Amino acid sequence: MDRSKIVAIITGAISLLLAIAYLLLVQLLDFRGEMVPAPISSLTYVLGINIL
Repeated sequence: MDRSKIVAIITGAISLLLAIAYLLLVQLLDFRGEMVPAPISSLTYVLGINIL
């Protein structure tokens, strides 16, 4: 095999590994459940806003 074929195979393998890792990460994050926003009182405390 010449050098260009080896580089192409290695690049394709890296691409497949990154794609599979991305899909696993998305599935893991999706498995955590629905995203719930923070309560307004917590948000105002973090921003330093005093709402009375």
